[in-house]
Amino acid sequence: MTMKKLVLLLGLISITTHAQVLNHKKEFTRQDSLRGTNNEFRNWWDVKKYKVSVEPDFQSKTIKGKTTIIFDKTNTQQSDLLQIDLQHPMTVSAVKLNGKKISNFKRDGNVYFITVGNKIKSNSNQLELEYSGNPRVAKNAPWDGGWIFTKDQKDRDWMSVAVQGLGASAWFPNKDYLGDEPDNGMELEIIVPKELVGVGNGRFVSKKEMNGKMAYTWKVVNPINNYNIIPNIGHYVNFKDIYEGEKGKLDLDYYVLDYNLEQAKSQFEQAKLMLKSFEHWFGPYPFYEDSFKIIETPHLGMEHQSGIAYGNKFKNGYLGRDLSGSGWGMKWDFIIVHEAGHEWFGNNITEKDVADMWIHESFTAYSETLFTETFYGKEAAGEYVRGTRNAIENDIPIIGVYGVNQEGSGDMYYKGANMIHTLRTWMNNDEQFRQMLRGLNKEFYHQTVTTQQIENYMAKFSGLDLKSFFNQYLRTVEVPTLELKQEGNQINYRYTNIVDGFSMPLRLKNTEQTISPTKDWKTLNSVSIKNISDVEINPNYYIKIKIVR
Repeated sequence: MTMKKLVLLLGLISITTHAQVLNHKKEFTRQDSLRGTNNEFRNWWDVKKYKVSVEPDFQSKTIKGKTTIIFDKTNTQQSDLLQIDLQHPMTVSAVKLNGKKISNFKRDGNVYFITVGNKIKSNSNQLELEYSGNPRVAKNAPWDGGWIFTKDQKDRDWMSVAVQGLGASAWFPNKDYLGDEPDNGMELEIIVPKELVGVGNGRFVSKKEMNGKMAYTWKVVNPINNYNIIPNIGHYVNFKDIYEGEKGKLDLDYYVLDYNLEQAKSQFEQAKLMLKSFEHWFGPYPFYEDSFKIIETPHLGMEHQSGIAYGNKFKNGYLGRDLSGSGWGMKWDFIIVHEAGHEWFGNNITEKDVADMWIHESFTAYSETLFTETFYGKEAAGEYVRGTRNAIENDIPIIGVYGVNQEGSGDMYYKGANMIHTLRTWMNNDEQFRQMLRGLNKEFYHQTVTTQQIENYMAKFSGLDLKSFFNQYLRTVEVPTLELKQEGNQINYRYTNIVDGFSMPLRLKNTEQTISPTKDWKTLNSVSIKNISDVEINPNYYIKIKIVR
């Protein structure tokens, strides 16, 4: 295979890997705003806990259940309407508030407006919502997601859910807004036929018979993203392990289909390697209280908090392929590393608006590089992250449109990872860089954040002016280009394709000598470099280099 064809293939593989979970709309509706903003029907109440019960019927592809939302009033009530999100064709059939039936609730597209009047207490309100219907069935989970009704290799029922981007409101009623996680976690009851096992996030609470079926209850005590609350239903078996981590003993729980038990016991040993690497780079695993779990799923994978979805067929790489083309991506299981990396960036630190999804994906894509570095060295890590540049499209900016549930470019993965690697190269202090990553997870522990908070923290910690740096890589599709021009024995250089103020210095390869390009031509002052062909820039910066004749 020619190098050109190889590069094209790798790019196509990566585009498929990180296909967008949302469409890139150019025009937006009121429904988009209702979903994407903390509007007057949402901003006066704060979710404290979810209790979700779900009972699926495989044959009819229907589900039914009840959601109980425990919430506090946070300020002066601005509206007597409370917004609950539930997408067509799912329906709410009954509503109770603090034990009293409410009949005045009305549907508006994918939203229900419940008239609550002056019935709200300051604290510990309970809103009960009975729901049912045919949830959206995933067409190509996890990218085109929804509820998954499928069969395992023995032709037995197997069910799961993948709704990142689409939203948890695709299957149960909730406040489907990333900026309001339930502070006190959630309880999930999964009611299934007796021959099946229901597995959820967090820790197992109970199993009991209910009307000829079995009800499995799971509990999370930490804040959790709505789209991470997931029932998994199949012929599961369980095995356990313990990791001695930074905060003590971390319980490891693994649920796989019965016929994959031996493969899983071998492959999932990598989870402890992942934890060793990421606790070193990012700080303690953020959810010791809820344990760490990997659950086999019909789809490739997703970062479901304390219950990582796994469908990588017990292979190293991404379904047996190396997305970087460097060879290093075949040394480890992509889904174990990438999806678990989201426990720190995505689940611990969570975006308030999906437009800032780079906070989840750029750092997590870079976690692949850091894992490689932990076990194979810094040179291998550099080769890995540079190899992923083949997937960068520079189609639209990484940051999306605010307030309408609209993410940015899929470049948030590997362009974002290379942006972080570029900043690390600029800082030129690996320990300071590591402490910055750990500091982020400590400063914003279990919080929802904006991109400005993350940018400001990194600028302050590094001591660098990063405003134009982030504007360049997050908000434009232009790659900074270093132009070099030789005039006699004089070598001149400058940046093009840059935003105002972009002036990141560049270190020459294998030296500590730096140059400081701006938009204006400068002259390279070097005793040893007299020919333009001898100018080598450290390759870990994500820039382009152009020789001007």
